[in-house]
Amino acid sequence: MNIVYLGHSSFLLEFSNGTRIVTDPYDGIGYRMPRTRADFVTCSHFHFDHYYLEGVSGASRVISAPGSYGCGGVHIEGFAAFHDAVGGKKRGTNTVFVFEEGGLRVCHMGDIGEPPRPDLLKQIGRPDILLIPVGGTYTVDAKGAFEYIDAIRPSVSIAMHYCSAGCTLDIAPASAAFALAKERCVAYPSSRFDSADSGAYEGKVLFMERVCNG
Repeated sequence: MNIVYLGHSSFLLEFSNGTRIVTDPYDGIGYRMPRTRADFVTCSHFHFDHYYLEGVSGASRVISAPGSYGCGGVHIEGFAAFHDAVGGKKRGTNTVFVFEEGGLRVCHMGDIGEPPRPDLLKQIGRPDILLIPVGGTYTVDAKGAFEYIDAIRPSVSIAMHYCSAGCTLDIAPASAAFALAKERCVAYPSSRFDSADSGAYEGKVLFMERVCNG
């Protein structure tokens, strides 16, 4: 499958069977989300920078709650989590989604704000690819992200929800993660990642180029 980074916490997941799923479409963060077509959309929560449905065309279904779903031959499991470290009292809830198709599992952590807890880790299992926020303020920071990565042990992690060029949110840039663990971080020179290349980046955290439309 291909993973295309649309910016912020939004990815286009192109599965081997042809199904296209967009995660957390966004607006109002300082740069525009590229117009994208997809069959389905998942939203981890209802904040403006994760639920901009107008940014996606062609979707027949929006999934925004915990549960088990079948979407175009892709199995999706949504798990309840919190957007903060105080049981949702500050920012509410968040849904972690795990996508599975053709033996490949991809986990999108949404705006996870709480530290790892055993029951959530058990539900997530060990996905091949982990999409994890690193910017702090509204989510876990780089240190918290590495706690999840070390607990889940995916083959490859892909960073999201950090301050890239043009972003106006109060979140940390990629340099914060590189300063913390430079040997584990990779500046990936493309907006598209092929899961077949995971072996070459075993144990690494990729900071992808985002699709840019001005």
